[in-house]
Amino acid sequence: MVEIETERLVLRRFALDDAAFFMALLNDPDWIRFIGDRHVYNIDSARAYLAKTYLAQYEKNGFGLYLTALKNGTPLGMCGLIKRDGLDDVDIGFAFLPAHRGLGYALEAAQASLDYGRRVLMKKRVVAITLPANTASVAVIKKLGMRFERLIRLGDDPDELALYAVELKT
Repeated sequence: MVEIETERLVLRRFALDDAAFFMALLNDPDWIRFIGDRHVYNIDSARAYLAKTYLAQYEKNGFGLYLTALKNGTPLGMCGLIKRDGLDDVDIGFAFLPAHRGLGYALEAAQASLDYGRRVLMKKRVVAITLPANTASVAVIKKLGMRFERLIRLGDDPDELALYAVELKT
């Protein structure tokens, strides 16, 4: 099911059949460095993690992180809005495999996700969190018009995260 479409991309809900791509994305060294090791090392654990987290988010909230692909179906990464424990607002997340970085896909998908949040989900404000050292993500976040608000910690995570926010115009 396609949720969001742009000039070059489609963003759709993950399915269990996406487990191989999902496993590759979660094991990308930059994912592990900046997001964390999810211990998803085989197809069965990828399916289980997808079901427990991403598919559960769709059921609970009606939205989540979506597989982001070219219109020809080539998967590039993920992008979307999630309601995360520990944050008052919905936050935007994105991650792309190395071969698809630096080509404007993250910004295009993220802008479309913010528009979806405003038009469809009726959100007035969206936040983003990232490690301050993740300069590529910070650059995309700033291009989205998001402004730094403060450093935060989520749960027992020892890392301080930079919290950015944007007010969505109606």
